[in-house]
Amino acid sequence: MIEFEDVTKRYPDGTVAVDNLSLRIPSHQITVFVGPSGCGKTTSLRMINRTIERTSGTISIDGEDINSKDAVTLRRGIGYVIQNAGLFPHKTVVENVATVPKLLGWDKRKARSTAMELLERVGLDLKLAERYPAQLSGGQQQRVGVARALAADPIIMLMDEPFSAVDPIVRNQLQEELLRLQRDIGKTIVFVTHDIDEAIKLGDHVAVLRVGGKLAQFAPPAELLANPVDEFVENFIGKDRGYRALTFVTAEELRLTDVPAELTRAEDGSPKGWVNGSGELEPVGATFQRGDSLRAALDAVLTSPVGKGVCVDESGKAVGVVEYAALAEAFRP
Repeated sequence: MIEFEDVTKRYPDGTVAVDNLSLRIPSHQITVFVGPSGCGKTTSLRMINRTIERTSGTISIDGEDINSKDAVTLRRGIGYVIQNAGLFPHKTVVENVATVPKLLGWDKRKARSTAMELLERVGLDLKLAERYPAQLSGGQQQRVGVARALAADPIIMLMDEPFSAVDPIVRNQLQEELLRLQRDIGKTIVFVTHDIDEAIKLGDHVAVLRVGGKLAQFAPPAELLANPVDEFVENFIGKDRGYRALTFVTAEELRLTDVPAELTRAEDGSPKGWVNGSGELEPVGATFQRGDSLRAALDAVLTSPVGKGVCVDESGKAVGVVEYAALAEAFRP
């Protein structure tokens, strides 16, 4: 557990970046710092590994004050991922990932072997291991950055807006990859973003900060959406918080109807398209699975040309359809 107790960061010119921050960050979960520009979220993150030193208060990890050990030693035990990955341009991908293990005194063979395993774990093609960062796409670079942060098997990972510089499709892929990794490795992750949707998707807990570094609310995403503590939090979340709350209700109990005749299917049962009144084939729209959220099911309904969302199984076979009325019936905020 990481604990902030009355932590303040004040710069020499009098600017207060973080003001009397107190909160407990649970172990083995993802905690997201979110808020507008100037709210101190990055400063708060960087005080954990002492790349920024606090002015007053205490930050502890599992009950031990972080100032009780050398800053460099502290940082070697904490993974750190930043925007644009921050890779060494003159080192290959595998050399970048092996950097921290080598600093910790691992022999070259073990460091390289671990680096290759981690590249595979974060979903990167091992054929890219000998390339240089400039030869990779932005999404690939971010995966290398995550692998490097994991290389010394840290108990804590700090992630400062790591996915904000990539396009929306790659960003979604990286978010899903992070959630998959977290299910496997269970690190204590502190993640900074300015995007409330990203915070809600990734966070087990979300800390909403006000300008000036004051904590507005600290809660699980579902609670944050259902019960914003004040007008600032409500406005920051946005007026569509009811739609966002659909993320936390699964489609498992959703009432489906049989696949209608106007939905054509391939030989394997996957949906091909909707036949309209003129006999033409229109796109299916988005599909969803039983394990997905009601938000995914609603998206399927809204993108369907006939207002019916198609539910598929793991193999992609259409197993039923849902209409908006059934969604409204299922969602009880």
